Amino acid sequence: MTTSRNSMWSASYDILIVGAGIAGSALAHALSAASLERSRPLRICLLERSLAEPDRIVGELLQPGGIMALKKLGLESCVEGIDAIPTYGYCVMLGGMPVHIPYPEGYEGRAFHHGRFIQALRAKAKEAACVEVVEATVSELIECPMTGRVLGVRATRKEEGAVEKEPFFADLTVIADGCFSNFRNQVMGKAALPPEVKGHFVGLVLEDATLPIPKHGTVALVEGHGPVLLYQIGTHDTRILVDVKNPVPADLKNYILKNIIPQLPSSLHLPAQKAIEKDRLRRMPNSFLPPSEQGKRTKEGVMLLGDSWNMRHPLTGGGMTVAFNDVVLLRDMLLDVRDLADWKEISQVLSKWHWARKPLSSTVNILSVALYDLFGAHDPLLEVLRTGCFKYFELGGNCVREPVSLLAGIEQAPFMLFRHFFTVALYSIWILFTHPRQVRVVDGKPVYARPRPDEYPFLAIKSLQVFWTAIVVFMPLLWQEIRY
Repeated sequence: MTTSRNSMWSASYDILIVGAGIAGSALAHALSAASLERSRPLRICLLERSLAEPDRIVGELLQPGGIMALKKLGLESCVEGIDAIPTYGYCVMLGGMPVHIPYPEGYEGRAFHHGRFIQALRAKAKEAACVEVVEATVSELIECPMTGRVLGVRATRKEEGAVEKEPFFADLTVIADGCFSNFRNQVMGKAALPPEVKGHFVGLVLEDATLPIPKHGTVALVEGHGPVLLYQIGTHDTRILVDVKNPVPADLKNYILKNIIPQLPSSLHLPAQKAIEKDRLRRMPNSFLPPSEQGKRTKEGVMLLGDSWNMRHPLTGGGMTVAFNDVVLLRDMLLDVRDLADWKEISQVLSKWHWARKPLSSTVNILSVALYDLFGAHDPLLEVLRTGCFKYFELGGNCVREPVSLLAGIEQAPFMLFRHFFTVALYSIWILFTHPRQVRVVDGKPVYARPRPDEYPFLAIKSLQVFWTAIVVFMPLLWQEIRY
């Protein structure tokens, strides 16, 4: 429900949530609904700078694992009535040929306009009996001058004659203000980690475009450049995201027209050219931020949630799935807390939550960066691994079912990912020795041949380099998840 200024003035809440995006809106609704079921209603305030429909180029593909989490939160209706498109897997364009990677039978994701989905989540939060939604800009945290504990926030409402920096108090403050969080460093203190920006996604919407495999996310591997991601987000709309590495070219339109569009499937050329001519190019940083444990070394009375705390590369579309799963776990744990003002108890909950979320979050985090390294490979050793990866998928059975279940957020198993990643590395080495590769071009046609025995010593050395490259890609990512 929304509130008037008089009913909110000097009010104190059990939980204060800053940011009505994916995680914030879901948490507000979930806590309200579950607390009423337990006959222990919580007073919740949800603060958002602007309740207008947002217009973003990411957060538009929800994996099957995210759909499963939505159902647990009672929010599955949020993907209905917004012209969302079912997705049934991926199509990877490699050398002009499509590689089909379907989701396991019975599972589907959804793709949609980000703003429509957000508004549906906010509508659920507004309907919740225990939630007060306030349109206001949060400017600072309120801290106890003696202990430094966060007691709430100061915010200015978006209304005529609003009081500047009005105080909002709560036993627990949850900061869910997104990837550009204003409070991340203040909350995390010495435990704060800087986000690593791995380039940018530049986005456009194509009208009435035909994808190589309808209702599948499409990843086009572009020679000499980063991957291009496409998925249908409405009856007539298809999102295209072009990976652009740093430094970003000054003339992005010309860069995309000359280097990217000619390498896409021919059915996409005309829609892409039209979109560039009439649409404004927008970009978002592709950031990676591992999650540091909260509670022990972070500021008391406050916690981070969503992209303000943990980010991964958006190539695999796993961010919202992780966020909804986080909310599922956090909802149940917070409702078991006897006193939300008892930081010792909250600290224990945050530690428990941190490790309970690891099976899914670690899998998605590691996979997002590892796949980006393979798909954006311009290194000959990474290209060997990439070729081995697709040959591995061609084996079928568990060689495709289990990896895509990890990608889809259906399976939560980092060590299954470890097993498949290094199996792919070994299979890539096998392919080096046994599969034909291009040796020359005759009359414009490539000629292929298997390696000769006299090439084996060179290939043995290259095999060691390939396996070492796999270790360098995967193990630091795994260590970050274990370490933090």
